[in-house]
Amino acid sequence: MAGQSSSQAATPFQWWKPALFFLVVIVGLWYVKWQPYYGKAFTAAETHSIGKSILAQADSNPFRAAWDYALVYFLAVWKAAVLGVILGSLIQVLIPRDWLLRTLGQSRFRGTLLGTLFSLPGMMCTCCAAPVAAGMRRQQVSMGGALAFWMGNPLLNPATLVFMGFVLGWQFTLIRLVAGLATVLVVATLVQKWVKETAQQPSPVELEVTQPQGSFLSRWLNALWSLFWSTIPVYILAVLVLGAARVWLFPHADGLVSNTLFWVVAMAIAGCLFVIPTAAEIPIVQTMMLAGMGTAPALALLITLPAVSVPSLIMLRKAFPAKALWLTGALVALSGAVVGGIALL
Repeated sequence: MAGQSSSQAATPFQWWKPALFFLVVIVGLWYVKWQPYYGKAFTAAETHSIGKSILAQADSNPFRAAWDYALVYFLAVWKAAVLGVILGSLIQVLIPRDWLLRTLGQSRFRGTLLGTLFSLPGMMCTCCAAPVAAGMRRQQVSMGGALAFWMGNPLLNPATLVFMGFVLGWQFTLIRLVAGLATVLVVATLVQKWVKETAQQPSPVELEVTQPQGSFLSRWLNALWSLFWSTIPVYILAVLVLGAARVWLFPHADGLVSNTLFWVVAMAIAGCLFVIPTAAEIPIVQTMMLAGMGTAPALALLITLPAVSVPSLIMLRKAFPAKALWLTGALVALSGAVVGGIALL
């Protein structure tokens, strides 16, 4: 009874925590995503381009290629990456865990669907959304809900869909929307069903009674440092390695990537390995199609390239069981191959 009354006494003073979290979300996303993308949409409509491919002019020297790519990549994503780590840490100290358990903590399809809906305003790339997904998992969010949020950010990004319509054509946008939504929901649901949680989740009743230890600032700095150290160093290293390998992953020779099942599967797998900023799949596919790439492998890339990457999977290694991450990567590659394969019919 004493624990219950102390919990009730503390409740009226907790409103500021979610309010502060959503204030940071709105201001951060407006500055990093919403406002820049609003202007970029007009550029895409006028020029039918959103810039050159991030894979263009790769140096033959792998060390130089790694440095060049990492420089361009991190200049494009550093603001979103910082915001992702901040939000991933704040969600652990500002959002009541019992609320997360009631919404995203359920292993049923409802949790996966809510994770998908919550991902829509984020518009983050797979690596920038990874720290937020990791923070969600530390609050006992279900695998299905966290995976849907993580994959939904890049695959269902409303701004990317608009850019794609102006640059590649609205038929590509429709295919990406339908196939992307199916990929997010099916992959997250199957991983939730086939992979068991390693630890049993505490009940919401226990979580309401248990009071957090330490001040808000100390708990936030603790969560921030822990999340940063577990995600960012391996992220930087993986980007450098993939920057060196980009020449072999995405050949640009005229007519080389033809409209065949082999290249559909190859591009589906390559897309799951590589890491890109938000919407960078559009100029990549545009450039490769101008060099002769077929529509089928292009569609495979449009699904797998934004959805997952080796760096983002590594960033989530402590948040999900290894089997869940392997299965996610394999199912996304299969999704890309299926979409590309249908285009061959």
